[in-house]
Amino acid sequence: MHHITVEILDVNDNSPSFPDKNDRLEIPEFTVTGARFQLEEAQDPDIGLNALHSYKLSQNEHFLLETKDLRKDSKIPILILQKPLDRENIAQYNVTLTAIDGGNPSKSGTLNITVIVLDANDNAPVCDQQQYTVIAKENVPIGTFLLKINATDSDEGLNGEVEFSFRNKFRSKANELVDLDSETGELTVKGLIDFEESKNYEINIEVSDKGALPLKTQCSVFLKVEDVNDNRPEIDITSQSNQIPENAPVGTVVALIGVTDLDSNMNGQVVCTLPEGMPFELKHSTEDSFYSLVTKSRLDREAMPKYDITITAKDLGSPSLSSVKTVRVELSDVNDNRPVFLQSPYTFYMIENNESGNSIFTVSASDADENENSRITYELENAIPGQSVRSFLNINPDNGNIHALKSFDFETMKTFPFQVVARDSGTPSLSSNVTVNVFILDQNDNAPVILSPVSTNGSTEGVVELSRSANAGHLVTKVRAYDPDIGYNGWLSFSLQQVTDPSLFSLERYTGQIRTLRPFTEGDEVVHKLVVLVKDNGNISLSATATVFIHAVELKEAFSSSELKNTEKREEENVTFYLMISLACVSALFVFSIIGLIVMQCSKPPDYSSKYSRDSNCIDTSGNGTLCHSIQYRSGEKRYMLVGPRMSIGSSLVPGSNGNTLVVHEHSKRFSGENLSLHRLHHKDMI
Repeated sequence: MHHITVEILDVNDNSPSFPDKNDRLEIPEFTVTGARFQLEEAQDPDIGLNALHSYKLSQNEHFLLETKDLRKDSKIPILILQKPLDRENIAQYNVTLTAIDGGNPSKSGTLNITVIVLDANDNAPVCDQQQYTVIAKENVPIGTFLLKINATDSDEGLNGEVEFSFRNKFRSKANELVDLDSETGELTVKGLIDFEESKNYEINIEVSDKGALPLKTQCSVFLKVEDVNDNRPEIDITSQSNQIPENAPVGTVVALIGVTDLDSNMNGQVVCTLPEGMPFELKHSTEDSFYSLVTKSRLDREAMPKYDITITAKDLGSPSLSSVKTVRVELSDVNDNRPVFLQSPYTFYMIENNESGNSIFTVSASDADENENSRITYELENAIPGQSVRSFLNINPDNGNIHALKSFDFETMKTFPFQVVARDSGTPSLSSNVTVNVFILDQNDNAPVILSPVSTNGSTEGVVELSRSANAGHLVTKVRAYDPDIGYNGWLSFSLQQVTDPSLFSLERYTGQIRTLRPFTEGDEVVHKLVVLVKDNGNISLSATATVFIHAVELKEAFSSSELKNTEKREEENVTFYLMISLACVSALFVFSIIGLIVMQCSKPPDYSSKYSRDSNCIDTSGNGTLCHSIQYRSGEKRYMLVGPRMSIGSSLVPGSNGNTLVVHEHSKRFSGENLSLHRLHHKDMI
């Protein structure tokens, strides 16, 4: 057995390395030169010539490198300060330490060293000025900023922080007027600065840092006080009238005013003024400090019952100061306003059949005056001479409520005007009047009246003979009726309430015409009874009935009856002729009346012009036998027309009517500011 020893030869396969790639070194700036600072050594696993051989320091004028051999394989790098450090100049240095081995080729490793220069309190604070000058106006508000003292210290940390204070050895009155912020160096006002007390102040300030051994410096602030117009004018009311009548003459003295100002020269000269648009003015007296307040135009309590007069006193300083004082002047009332109605004219509508004694409407007036001058009483007056309204109306003198003393009937009275006088209680009393137009509205209080067919004794039963040879659609007869009401209340409709044979006769709803539905047959009865119901279209409908007996006769009998009827008809035509002559005379008289009414309307003042027009008697153009009348109402720009039937004694109309429906064509003419409308309805035939 042989023992062989193998020796492994080292090769330079490892580079020197430091424990950390970066190292931080803090050195105070007051460190003396030659100071030594040991650094971490580098390590190299190689041996012999390949092991760590030396260190190299990057070029730097403040530091040198020294190597210390502790043992054969250990080399310690030492950093030596060769030049004093100044943090205010350079606060940080960056150097590189390189470790090199002895191999061939050699290998190396680096260490980055950051040298931090620690501050030392070696610099005193420095103010940007040794003397400061600030100008402040007197009476500036407390807290007003005056000046900021700027001071710096090149050191850092507490050594570079500065604080400000007053120099205790030089405390003066100025220290009580201003406040100094120890941190910012700001000077602010903390007391009343008065130019009259002192025009200049000197403030001594000390600035120091906060180092362990603080360094200090001093500076001065010169405060110059600028005079201002700091005294306001004073207004004194020496004499005043608190209340004057509204009809006081122009130039009435209301108050005497004295004005003073403690300032002098231009600051003490005062001018007094009033707001624009006031009915007052200030007159300057011979003495500069007195004014008199007088009226310059007529006053009206109703437009302005009181005045708060603001007097402004302003001096001529720059800037100007002013003061104000308010003088209250109240106006006492004079009865100079008439009562005024809320409407003029009044237009009221009331339904007929009202309960007598009830209030029907109210008029109201107001008076701009006050107290007794505004207390109003009401009374009635006639709008048309000779027509007394006190017989059927009464008014409450205190509140203007108008009561009806009777129940009104539309068919008797449709409209009436009157006047109300409103009178105040002043001395002397003033009054005004207003026209009231009252229009009565129709109620359905009249039942229809049957006109025909009627028997000779005037009952609502009529007998009609009809030829049995009559064809379908033959007009048998016509039931004629009228209603004294108007509008829907007078609009009539007809219906069969009872009929012997419903298949033989029909009744037209709006004309009342009875016609055959079919020809007669042998099985039809000779006498047929028809009960006709006539009713109006009111909200609560009223009605009447008529009974018609129809006798079916042969042609010969019908002819004899027809001859008899023709004879009667000729006699009736003679009567009708005389009736037409009478009607023509009445119509002519009516036309002359209308012309006279137009002349009267034109001659009346506008306030009393009639606001309604009345139609003449008219006959429905449809010829249903209903006599009609109409009346028109005017209210402002609107005009209303009510149309209804009215009978003329002895009149009857031909068939072919259209119920109570009227078609009215209007032609208006203007007379004296009012529209007078005439409506004429002509009948086609008269029987």
